[in-house]
Amino acid sequence: MTQDSYIPPRVWQWEQASGGRFAGINRPIAGATHEKALPVGRHPLQLYSLATPNGVKVTVMLEELLARGHQGAEYDAHLIRITEGEQFGSGFVAVNPNSKIPALMDHSVDPPRRVFESGAILLYLAERFGDFLPGEDTARSECLSWLFWQMGSAPLLGGGFGHFYAYAPEKYEYPINRYAMEVKRQMDVLDRHLAEQDYMAGGEYSIADMAIWPWYGALALGRLYDAGEFLDVGGYTHLRRWAERIDQRPAVQRGRMVNRTWGEPAEQLHERHEASDFERRTQDKLEGGA
Repeated sequence: MTQDSYIPPRVWQWEQASGGRFAGINRPIAGATHEKALPVGRHPLQLYSLATPNGVKVTVMLEELLARGHQGAEYDAHLIRITEGEQFGSGFVAVNPNSKIPALMDHSVDPPRRVFESGAILLYLAERFGDFLPGEDTARSECLSWLFWQMGSAPLLGGGFGHFYAYAPEKYEYPINRYAMEVKRQMDVLDRHLAEQDYMAGGEYSIADMAIWPWYGALALGRLYDAGEFLDVGGYTHLRRWAERIDQRPAVQRGRMVNRTWGEPAEQLHERHEASDFERRTQDKLEGGA
């Protein structure tokens, strides 16, 4: 495939019509576009999110903490519809000036504390509750190294491969090949590592797994960008074994549902305010409702 060479202008100008699917959520300036306060539920932890891979990281962590008996991890998960620009409301921008989900407010402290960026939220919760972050120095360093590996690598999977392969208005050979090559290299990194480890930080499930699984686990399970065959994900046997093991965890299955507005209705829980919300969702499924 060939294409006309692009000659960059002397001064770049924003053309709002370009960008393909999700173009409306991107702009070259920051700040709020409208006044809108955020809802606040009754629990100390207030999450404002959507069930993208970055959002799933945090809901999985919260559900895992609750499964471990940390009652202080009870939370309200409020839906932020990014395609409708809700992340540009004044209340959300006050929690995350970068206008990206997820964002967390901790009302257990005075004044309430904001935490944004998914990796920072995972680390904050792990340290606050003393769980899912190894205490031994070597294992802790390994966990944090893989956590930050994910934060640096996933944009090449999402904003790079995912955009040009699945969402761009036109498909071009060069960017798809470039990012497909990098994603396959990343998957090989993970596959080689997991050939010798049960989990990312060794023998203990941690926030490193919770960070990596919604992206690369979903890719290995064929759930991301409908790209499983294109990337030959079945060849990464150790990565897939790890992905399947985590996929079976009940807390992961619950966390994956929260703030989800697409896919099978039985797998969606638009907002989560009580643990019983999952029971009602299950009952709806049994009764054939949405």
